[in-house]
Amino acid sequence: MEFTNDLKQALTCLDKTIYVVEEEGRRQYVRRSGTGDFPVGEHVLALAPPCLPDRLGDPSFCRDHHLLYPCYAGSMAHGIASEALVAAMGEAGMLGFFGSAGMSLEELEGVIRRLSGRMGTLPFGMNLINSPGDTDWEQGAVDLFLKHGVTLIEASAYLMPTPALVKFRVKGLTRDACGNIVAPNRIIAKVSRVEVAKRMLAPPPAKMVEKLLNSGEISDDEARVAALIPLAQDITAEADSGGHTDHRAALPLLPSMLRLAADIQAERRYTSPPRVGLAGGMGTPAAVAAAFAMGAAYIVTGSINQACLESGSSAKVREMLACAVQTDVADAPAADMFEMGIKVQVLKKGTRFAERASRLYELYRLYGGIEDIPETQRAKIEETIFRKPLQDIWKETEQFFKTRNPRQLERADKDPKYKMALVFRWYLGHASHWANAGTEDRTEDYQVWCGPSMGAFNDWTRDSFMEDPARRSAPLAALNLLYGAALLLRVQTLRTQGVRIEVPAQFPPPVDTLPEFMVTTRKAFP
Repeated sequence: MEFTNDLKQALTCLDKTIYVVEEEGRRQYVRRSGTGDFPVGEHVLALAPPCLPDRLGDPSFCRDHHLLYPCYAGSMAHGIASEALVAAMGEAGMLGFFGSAGMSLEELEGVIRRLSGRMGTLPFGMNLINSPGDTDWEQGAVDLFLKHGVTLIEASAYLMPTPALVKFRVKGLTRDACGNIVAPNRIIAKVSRVEVAKRMLAPPPAKMVEKLLNSGEISDDEARVAALIPLAQDITAEADSGGHTDHRAALPLLPSMLRLAADIQAERRYTSPPRVGLAGGMGTPAAVAAAFAMGAAYIVTGSINQACLESGSSAKVREMLACAVQTDVADAPAADMFEMGIKVQVLKKGTRFAERASRLYELYRLYGGIEDIPETQRAKIEETIFRKPLQDIWKETEQFFKTRNPRQLERADKDPKYKMALVFRWYLGHASHWANAGTEDRTEDYQVWCGPSMGAFNDWTRDSFMEDPARRSAPLAALNLLYGAALLLRVQTLRTQGVRIEVPAQFPPPVDTLPEFMVTTRKAFP
């Protein structure tokens, strides 16, 4: 079927039923609303009912989190998922998680206070990242969330539940007058492995609950109810993404997670069945449509948000991301899990961070301490990577951990290899700060978390207003993705009825003014 203006206009009226009819050999596209108005006297070839962006996914996700649209902006560390991003997503009827990883507890408390005051009744969440090397920070973050009434967190990089994560979920558990479970604190767990998802969808571990009870951190009532709910009500299946990633393929990952959730629900009979969303690769309407077609309850945007105006990244980073293609990414050692060899996916084009960080990890593996590194190699990394003597780097590292976590220094005094790891982590940590600040003489050292969805997003926005990084807005991008996904699902509905439709390669392109039916669905939050 030729893609005509008449067909385009009919398809984009997502709030109306479209009939493909043929009369006297001429094909038409009839848009009707309401019931009882089926075309009469025409040969109906196919029909597509309304398909609105706010009705994609699982409606209980939007209901429970007080959203208009089944989408949230994932947390990116060091405030890249910024206060402005969180606020903009909430004001647009979606959800945003602040990127709290890498911040001091004092800084984090200030962010919580400001966001709580700004958002009012609008939904927002905070990130809680697994911190095996700094459990004091993790526990301190949870205490701040509970103190200031933060009731929603995105838990990331967890392989196993921790006492801090369990405490957040269990605090406040009770039953109402009718005996229904009331769970004020919700967790969305970002996972890429089925075995990890299984732990998150199980009730909080009984031994951890008992330990919290014995220490007086939770009550008897909270401990009793804990066995009846999943640790995480929602799990986000994380496919190939920026930052920490297992490079999982979305097509096999999401169905496996959905099957797991269904099996666990059949076994546990939770009052509120768990839900599964999809992150990683959500950079085009086609990808979003595929996610919902496979059964995702919601979708999560990540890398593309860093390229938008609301992110905590610098203008220079946004320009670099806007030029990226799907292959302009590479793996590099993760600052927070350096010694374990854990990788993060970063932007490769325009920076040498991945190459230099990998060189540091190679030296870490080869030698037992800084003093063991051959003088020629040590001099080279001091000149090209650190730009100062390693002894000066250690002095700065000492000053940092004296206030942040003195136990790290105690360990380093006893273990030269661990001391070397802390020195090397200085570079990895600063590399993301240089990128966020746009430090001009450190462009080659920028650490910019990025997945292949960034390149796909750039392909989609080419020759549109959103090709310009100065005109990229995170909520507008997300709403365009949802709108485009609904439109493509509508096209597919007609195709499944035998109507052949060939749409342009970039269909639908981003629009700077959304259809009226999306704008007018905005409503007050309870």
